[in-house]
Parts: sequence; structure tokens; C-alpha cells
Amino acid sequence: MDNRTKVLFGSWVQAVGTTLSAIASTPITPDNQTISPQFYEAFAKHLDLWGNVLQGTGNALVADSEEGHSLDKVGNQIQSIGNSVNVIAFLANVSEQMEIELNIKGNLIQAAGGSLSFVDALDEEERGVESLYDIYGNLLQVIGNSMQALSDQKERSGKDGVLINTTGGWIQAIGSILTLIGAMKGEII
Repeated sequence: MDNRTKVLFGSWVQAVGTTLSAIASTPITPDNQTISPQFYEAFAKHLDLWGNVLQGTGNALVADSEEGHSLDKVGNQIQSIGNSVNVIAFLANVSEQMEIELNIKGNLIQAAGGSLSFVDALDEEERGVESLYDIYGNLLQVIGNSMQALSDQKERSGKDGVLINTTGGWIQAIGSILTLIGAMKGEII
């Protein structure tokens, strides 16, 4: 697979993953009793797990598409590591408290990686439309990941962080979609 195909495919995979995770973080209260709350909670967890797997895979593909060294390459690698930490939180047989701790760390690692990609996008000498999508997309992903880490910290202290988590998930998803649009525009132009 050539590098251009990797960046496009990786950007698509990442955007699908962030959207799945955002859907999973959106609380839904069924009007009828056809879906039990336990089933919905288990389904949302699996959806979030697969969303993080896809995000990590997409970030790894985008990082692998870049030749040489750059902040964006390192940023995507770090984001992929953050997604891996979130996946471990789902799959490891740990206490609920440790799962929350791992999710906080995973989201903060993703935010750190996104920050590097954001700085790299700001450093571009020639700014076209695609670089603006990249700048705003990375910024929104950093904000979304930070909000998700904050919501987990609230949950750890016994407070309700659902609204912050949902909002952060959708902000991150919008950011990854903007980054995808920038990658696609870079292909067209």
C-alpha cells in the first residue's frame, strides 16, 4: 500500500472509530422495555472498544504513511498508544477504579499526541484549505480527548461526568472527520 493510500485509509478508519466511540458514549434511554439497560451498557462498551481499536489502527496507518521524522508522525504514534491504553482498560481483568485510571491515561496520551499533530499542522509554511482542516481537526481532537479525561476524573471522584464525556466524544469525532476531509482535499488538490 502506498503512503497516500495509507493516509486516506487510516484517516477513514480513525474517523469511523471516533464516531463509534462517540455513539457509544451517548446515553440513550429506551422508551420501551425491549432493550434492557444491562444489554445497552454491554453493547455500548463493545462499541467503544471497537471504536478505540479502529482509532488506534487509523492513527498507526497515518503515522506509517509519513516518511522521515515529524511531529505529526510522532503525534499519531502517541495517539495510537493512547488508544491501546484505552483498549487495555476494556480487556484487562482489573477493578472498575483501575479501568477509570487507564481510561484517563489513555485519553490524556491521545490528547498529547494530538497536540503534537496540531503543532505540526501550524508549522506548515504553505497553508491551503486542507491544512486548515488538519489544524482545526487536530485541535478539536485534543479538546475532545481532554474533556473525556476530565469526565473520567469526575467519575473517579463520584460525580457525574456523562455529559462531558458525550460532548468530548462528539468533539473528537468531528475533529477526526475534519482531519479526514483535509486528507481527502489534499488528494484532490
